[in-house]
Amino acid sequence: MDPVLPHDVGVPHRDPVPLVVPPVTLEGRAARLVPLSLDHVPALTALCEPEIFTHFSRVLRTQDDVASYVSAGLKAAAAGTEQPFAIIERASGDVVGTTRYLDISREYRTLEIGSTWLGRRAWRTRVNTECKFLLLTHAFESLGVMRVQLKTDRRNVRSRAAIERLGASFEGILRNHMLVRGGVVRDSAYYAFIDSEWPGVKARLEGLLARE
Repeated sequence: MDPVLPHDVGVPHRDPVPLVVPPVTLEGRAARLVPLSLDHVPALTALCEPEIFTHFSRVLRTQDDVASYVSAGLKAAAAGTEQPFAIIERASGDVVGTTRYLDISREYRTLEIGSTWLGRRAWRTRVNTECKFLLLTHAFESLGVMRVQLKTDRRNVRSRAAIERLGASFEGILRNHMLVRGGVVRDSAYYAFIDSEWPGVKARLEGLLARE
């Protein structure tokens, strides 16, 4: 199946092939992304600390919390709207976090990278940058997507700085976007990459990874 090529705004193209995102393993130097399963629940539970979820949509504390979170991702994957991954540290073979493709649009060939969280041991390491590089490369070069978006809590300074460091374009704040963590009102900051920007973004990310 040929991917849809980068587009020009306002220029008609052939009807796009519906976007399908099957499970896949993505290999990097420091990290491996593998399809998420319930087998990963104990390892993910061992990583859970309250600080990790300060700006997350929910707080995961117990193995039941993590099992529910993983099960929801697997259900969405079966419906074709998400594709979740466990993040494996290659040097140790340990699970150090999780991430996923979200809001997969079959019709418009767009998706989001999100629901990403890492154990504290993986903070400020190569792992997060490499995960984003692997996911973006697969999205644009194998799946042929048109747009990849990322969003985070407006108040999450650390996450916003990390997204901006990748070279994503800030697109604005969606006010009162959602209720999180049991009823907290969240404004969401939206960022995105589009297919025509990918070559430059890829070069930027390769430069970042070469220094890490």
